[in-house]
Amino acid sequence: MALVELNGVSKSFSKGGETIQPLEGADLSIEEGEFVSLMGQSGSGKSTLLNLISGIDRPDSGTVTVAGTDLTKLSRGKLADWRARNLGYIFQTHNLIPVLTAYENVELPTLLWKQSAADRHRRVELALSAVGLLDRADHYPSQLSGGQEQRVGIARAIVSHPKVVVADEPTGSLDVETSLQIQDLLRRLNQELDITMLMVTHDQEVASIASRQLILQQGKFVEAKTPSLSNSA
Repeated sequence: MALVELNGVSKSFSKGGETIQPLEGADLSIEEGEFVSLMGQSGSGKSTLLNLISGIDRPDSGTVTVAGTDLTKLSRGKLADWRARNLGYIFQTHNLIPVLTAYENVELPTLLWKQSAADRHRRVELALSAVGLLDRADHYPSQLSGGQEQRVGIARAIVSHPKVVVADEPTGSLDVETSLQIQDLLRRLNQELDITMLMVTHDQEVASIASRQLILQQGKFVEAKTPSLSNSA
């Protein structure tokens, strides 16, 4: 069974008296350890997909199953607990809390479930080490570069050892050099730590770092024909 499975998923919204349906009977399967990128026009439903897989939103019809759990059957409270334990989310603008240090920002998701202080400390240090920022643990966001802030956001996403990480335009607000560094980090996290990842991006070059590339067209997922860099190396 795939780690992420969407079966017959439809989702619509009302906007200005008009019904918009970004997903219509969509099917998607992501295997454990895969790195999948998703492209599509603005408003095509890419962020909607991430919200469904994250349990932030619910489909109008169909099922969303992640790591064997049908998210459509969980209550809001149980969804929040499931999300804290099973899913990491990387934002475009990292969403760090300014008054917390890098360590405290990464630690934040671990406070949602019971564990010893020693285990929590170990998890945070491992996550910061994985993104190369253990030496910046006591720094506040204002003391970090944009790329370092995004690395802290990535560390926060992986600190709980999630089943899957979703990334919403993770390089969208970065300069070219920093974007390349973050791309390399995401690729290494997938390959070396076997993190299953779904990344939304508008940039074909960024999309090409994934082992599998999809395009969201007319509410359905279509395999991209452009070969990935990893396959052409």
